[in-house]
Amino acid sequence: MRRLGRVLVCVFGLLTVGDVQADEAVWELLGRGGQVVMVRYALAPGVGDPANFDPADCSTQRNLNEAGRMQARRMGDAFRNRNIPIDQVLSSVWCRCAETARLAFGDVTVWPALNSFFRDRRTRGRQTDAVATRVAGWTGPGNLVLVTHQINVTALTNRFVQSGEAVVLTPTPSGFQVAGRLLF
Repeated sequence: MRRLGRVLVCVFGLLTVGDVQADEAVWELLGRGGQVVMVRYALAPGVGDPANFDPADCSTQRNLNEAGRMQARRMGDAFRNRNIPIDQVLSSVWCRCAETARLAFGDVTVWPALNSFFRDRRTRGRQTDAVATRVAGWTGPGNLVLVTHQINVTALTNRFVQSGEAVVLTPTPSGFQVAGRLLF
């Protein structure tokens, strides 16, 4: 039982301490620019969206809670404190994604290719291909940030991410490779 308590304290600490849990090599790579940072939105309690979900109406959606807003601000602070160059921030239209992007990075442009396809998997291939093309074609000089949903990150990278976690992608001549992860 004592060991479980230590594990829970460690996990709780990872989620609440303001330090970013990442390898400094990933931050150094981001400092040089030319990378793509694919972020799952910050903490928004629950799963999926209500039956009356309307992408144009935040009151019908599952939104960030105060812990999620703090997490998004920590994310932005981590990038600013390290002077990481950001050229563009794109987000899903979902309010929890757009709010994460705004709180972390300021200006954001909504890009429908980042919208969740959790309810309708028919658009998965088209959306994932559009994002893969954008990632592979990114040349910088700064970094591109994409704020989206876990299902979208997994479809592109085959990795499951937590709320407020990012996968750093390096464009290559044949597509991209995963360079690392950041947990905020």
